[in-house]
Amino acid sequence: MRKTLLAAALCATLGSAPAAAQNGELMLYTSQPQDLLVQMIEVFNETHPEIEVSFFRSGTTEVMNKLEAEFAAGDPQPDVLLVANSLVMTGLKNDGRLLPYPEAPTEAYDSAIMDPDGAFVGTKLITTGIVYNTELVSEPPTSWADLTDARFENQVIMPSPLYSGAAALHVGTMTAHESFGWDYYEALADNGAIAGRGNGSVLEAVATGQNAVGIIVEFMAFNAKAEGSPVDFAFPSEGVTAITEPAAILSTAENPVAAEIFIDWLLSEAGQRFSAEQGYLPALPGAPTPSTFPDEVELEIIAVEPGTLIANDEEMKKSFANLFGG
Repeated sequence: MRKTLLAAALCATLGSAPAAAQNGELMLYTSQPQDLLVQMIEVFNETHPEIEVSFFRSGTTEVMNKLEAEFAAGDPQPDVLLVANSLVMTGLKNDGRLLPYPEAPTEAYDSAIMDPDGAFVGTKLITTGIVYNTELVSEPPTSWADLTDARFENQVIMPSPLYSGAAALHVGTMTAHESFGWDYYEALADNGAIAGRGNGSVLEAVATGQNAVGIIVEFMAFNAKAEGSPVDFAFPSEGVTAITEPAAILSTAENPVAAEIFIDWLLSEAGQRFSAEQGYLPALPGAPTPSTFPDEVELEIIAVEPGTLIANDEEMKKSFANLFGG
């Protein structure tokens, strides 16, 4: 059935398609930074000008709040969801909200970043580490433990898991991991660390000198450094947390044909190469590393079993809000 739909989409580009494929409108809900999102759509349309992409963009939590309200009203809008947190996708899958796409071209990818039933697919590897202002910090932090040190008292800012999907996975992982737990976040709070909104607010605070140090996804820091901002990024010695920015088709999608074409492009060599050009680590093995990254990076991933993260999610957000507000 899905192959039949894809064939119909290809016919659409030749001007002899059924009604659904002739309608080339695609609604995307996403947490991608808006400037990178607009660039991505422009490049996608160079290959697929027949598909007009509209979007709603915000932090993952706000994206999901909007979508849940639409579910309640019986009128969900998006065809494709592209957000930071795979736990969100797992919840939607369990609720029957996603349309499996097992024919997605994932053969060359690590199966660990793909849903085994094809309900969602990982598109990138985004890690969370430490950004610092190079004009304010003479001895850069090299570990998570450094952020609780007196030399960074009242200088640390982090994104809130109440807004950011990447932050939710990061805080959920760190607090559930035996090496950190809530003791680590209580130590951050005791050292005067504060919570911003999303990763963008952290970058702005550190780049402008409001805070000397921040917790952030790596590509934002490296992109800002490449553009001349006085920041640099450290991969902490204990390891980093990681997200895969999964994409999925909603079971209520009005244009699943265009949705499949969009996901195919995200996973294609061209799509992955463009991800690297935007500063993301591509998920496709062998794809180029972003030019903004250091020459040699060995990533040690801090991970926790996904079921634990899902079970702890709401309590984690309440505990974080009690410590840092929100």
